[in-house]
Amino acid sequence: MIDLYTFATPNGRKVSIMLEEIKLPYQVHVIDIRKGDQFAPEFVAINPNSKIPAIVDHDTGLTVFESGAILIYLAEKVGKLFPPEPSQHYQVLEWLFFQMASVGPMFGQLNHFRKFAPEQIPYAIDRYEKETLRLYSVLDRQLQDRPFVCGDYSIADIAIYPWVTIYEFQELTLDRHPHLQRWVETMQQRPAVQKGMAVPQLS
Repeated sequence: MIDLYTFATPNGRKVSIMLEEIKLPYQVHVIDIRKGDQFAPEFVAINPNSKIPAIVDHDTGLTVFESGAILIYLAEKVGKLFPPEPSQHYQVLEWLFFQMASVGPMFGQLNHFRKFAPEQIPYAIDRYEKETLRLYSVLDRQLQDRPFVCGDYSIADIAIYPWVTIYEFQELTLDRHPHLQRWVETMQQRPAVQKGMAVPQLS
């Protein structure tokens, strides 16, 4: 059994999608970041950086935090969605790290300055919107001749999807990125993605 400590954010949803795809049993623990649950001593003991998601795998006794590390751990645990052949293996790593280093931080900054900042700062909104659209273009080119980011479905897709699918919340459109839009629609049709995106259930 795996304990999943999570909240309804793109980073949290990566892991619940993964767990649904590989069909491992898990128990959800809601860490409500709106209330500061991530700073409770019990959670800091699991993740010293006070960020969701994190997992505790009772089969191995291991605790893993950082969403990218969790995806790699789970993929290696079951031998799925992370090809072992070097050229494919490192391509998946490249795009996983692309999400961690670029998509997450840039999209997150756009979310903050457009939706949550105490004052509207046009320079910041413009800066992060332009970078978000540039990253859309990078993904659109990558997807123009393959069904998924690295050809076959992998943890790279699982990492990227929850961030791209919030484009309407960011007041953006995928109209100029048809390959990316097609990929989003394909991902939306996967039952495990649908289930994982609904975790956790919030009252």
